[in-house]
Amino acid sequence: MIKICGITSRDDAQVAAEAGASAIGLMFYDKSSRAVGVDQADGIVAGLSPWVGRVGVFVNPPADLVWQAIHAAQLTILQFHGEESPEFCGQFGLMTMKAFRVKDESSLDQLSDYPTDAWLLDAYSPAGHGGTGEKFNWDLAIAAKNRGRPIVLAGGLTADNVGDAITRVQPFGVDVSSGVEISPGRKDPEKVRKFVVEAKAAYASLG
Repeated sequence: MIKICGITSRDDAQVAAEAGASAIGLMFYDKSSRAVGVDQADGIVAGLSPWVGRVGVFVNPPADLVWQAIHAAQLTILQFHGEESPEFCGQFGLMTMKAFRVKDESSLDQLSDYPTDAWLLDAYSPAGHGGTGEKFNWDLAIAAKNRGRPIVLAGGLTADNVGDAITRVQPFGVDVSSGVEISPGRKDPEKVRKFVVEAKAAYASLG
């Protein structure tokens, strides 16, 4: 999976799809600089290929917001970045990813509490819940792979390092936001295209 996250406009959604990304991410979190509202979501995904996954990203949301976003954006995957319980994550009937901010090896201890479809590993930062552009020790991502769920790698990825990340970690997916931006929430089409090209080449080399 190659996911372009923090999409805030229909144009950027189309750029990601045309570049060959397998999913886009919409941030339903009003404290994010890439936040979108439920009322914007249908316009952003309008005309998007059904083959492109629509990931709703949430941080400690009320259940009503998740349901509204599912319907407004025709979401196919839910991604939770806060302190949501395993029970909360599993109640919506869609594929689900739980995100973890990785600081050190002890950050992996809570993974097994979440029987979600995948675990997303992002860099820990006191600045926020994600999208900080910071990288973490990929050896910890390799260790996490042995704990029973597909891994989606995030945190500080760019076109320049995603190939190395995929080769080393061999994750189920990669997730980028700030690494393909002009400014928060505004994607650079050339960076998006280059990121997807490099990621696809690396996955192809794994055989």
